[in-house]
Amino acid sequence: MTSDLLRAIEELPVPEVLVVGDPILDRYVSGTVERISPEAPIQVLRHDREYESLGGATAVAANLARLGARVRLAGLLGDDAEGRRLRGLLKDAGIPDEGLVAEAGRPTTVKTRYIAASQHARQQILRVDRETRGAGGAEAERALLGAVRAALADADVMVLSDYGKGSLARCATFIDAARHAGVKVIVDPKGKDFARYRGATAITPNRSEAGAATGRAVVTAADAAAAARDLLEKLDLETVFVTLDRDGIFVLERGGQGAAIRTDPREVYDVTGAGDNVIAVLAYSLAGGLSPVTAAFLANVAGGIAVERFGVVTVGWDEIAARIAADRGGDAKLVDGALLERLLESARHAGRRIVFTNGCFDVLHAGHVDLLRQARAFGDLLVVGLNDDASVRRLKGAGRPVNALQARAAVLGGLASVDYVVAFAEDTPKEIIERVRPDVLVKGEDWRDKGVVGREFVEGHGGRVELVRLTEGFSTTDTLRKMRGA
Repeated sequence: MTSDLLRAIEELPVPEVLVVGDPILDRYVSGTVERISPEAPIQVLRHDREYESLGGATAVAANLARLGARVRLAGLLGDDAEGRRLRGLLKDAGIPDEGLVAEAGRPTTVKTRYIAASQHARQQILRVDRETRGAGGAEAERALLGAVRAALADADVMVLSDYGKGSLARCATFIDAARHAGVKVIVDPKGKDFARYRGATAITPNRSEAGAATGRAVVTAADAAAAARDLLEKLDLETVFVTLDRDGIFVLERGGQGAAIRTDPREVYDVTGAGDNVIAVLAYSLAGGLSPVTAAFLANVAGGIAVERFGVVTVGWDEIAARIAADRGGDAKLVDGALLERLLESARHAGRRIVFTNGCFDVLHAGHVDLLRQARAFGDLLVVGLNDDASVRRLKGAGRPVNALQARAAVLGGLASVDYVVAFAEDTPKEIIERVRPDVLVKGEDWRDKGVVGREFVEGHGGRVELVRLTEGFSTTDTLRKMRGA
């Protein structure tokens, strides 16, 4: 299954996605709590810092952009300072904002979270919402519908991100326009009345939403299956994805038996925004022609990564593939071709620092492990170039390698410090370095006077070369000599 999922990621085309929904400005006020107020039995938050991020439908758009999709956005916001800040954040993320309609007198939705931070954890202690829940005026609604219809002309899929703030008051009209345009519609719903979502392609309620909409208690996968069947029939859908937080996702297609996608146990740090990651991956995957079950597997991985972090975060294909490979371990981290390019591009889009080192790694020893650990510390993602068997023989002589390529890749892939392994056939890593385009090139300090291959290329692209200390008393040659002596 692991190789199938990685192959699916590799072969996905880049979709055009229209996100329609409620734009939200997420604001965070962070500080420390050291005492209780003498005025009331409440905590006193000593202010440290404030920052803002994209929320609601704009968070879904940011997640899709992180995945590499071409994103359009439509929704209602206020003609106010908060709305302008939201547009500024969208510009920074490279997401067009011309589909957002600013309405005078309408406040831009702002969620302000107060965070108590300590040395070991951060905890949300209060959230204050400034919002309106009403539909827009007639002029704003006409402008929004016009923006949606214009964007549908080029869209592969439309996501309706409903936070109940009024942008989707006419979602039935949006769904009808999408169906006439031949565009798939995926809905992240809100509230108890799902009738307005009738005719969508797919819907992604969580367990409480599915229960409220069907009058069922959704506790087990069997409960989710029953609720999903109700929704399929009542709403004329093709697929229902019931998200079950730590229990994964239940998927039911029309005419199918359903599938429960389990999630590996994770330490849940913050569930904020996890659903936005899930629907973004579902939309991208379904637009690319993947089956709903495969799409759910990938979305489940993304949601699992998101809950391990604090706040609204974006998750890219590089992180999804790395988690899939890490869960499988071994040679699942051996990637190449279009998959490698997609993963590295996803990492660059997020500003992740890419580190590269290379070697034969024939008989892995403590010196290798220490070198790789040091290399990983220079960035966010470590790619290891691995000589293939023929190039090892040319470099090391007859009888080498002791372990074949797949075995060496499996051992490297078992190390937490290694994100990806890529094989190369040349006698030097010059070509693979130019493919990877690392920010940091790492070699052992014994290369100081030998001339590091790839230095000019890396430094010419603004990167740097780091020479790290070697652990004394370890070498492959000595290890093999000792084994022969034994």
